[in-house]
Amino acid sequence: MKILLDTHAFLWLIADAPELSKKAKKIFLDEENDLFLSLASIWEMAIKLSLGKLKLKPPIEKFIPKQLQENSILQLEINFRHVVGVASLPFHHRDPFDRLIISQAIQENLPILSNDVAFDAYDIQRLW
Repeated sequence: MKILLDTHAFLWLIADAPELSKKAKKIFLDEENDLFLSLASIWEMAIKLSLGKLKLKPPIEKFIPKQLQENSILQLEINFRHVVGVASLPFHHRDPFDRLIISQAIQENLPILSNDVAFDAYDIQRLW
């Protein structure tokens, strides 16, 4: 199964954080799944780093490529369809990064691995 990771899910999965559900861990460890991290998530992490709301070691330019490679996670680029798809989304969720991730999930027909219940208001499949 192809699955899009929400930003927090990516960070929690690679840290094996206690906030993870058993189902999320199982999905992450299942080698049959193709996991994707949106470029929007990387952008979100970069902004949170610059605001002091996130700390990463090593620096993000080394951290992200290393984690993607070590965990066999593919990067999902942002394209025109993803961006314009945001315009038609109802405002159930106000976070611009999450809205873009939701649009990508809709456009690419991908379920999202996330604990954010606000995603349930959209026509997507949320796994957790």
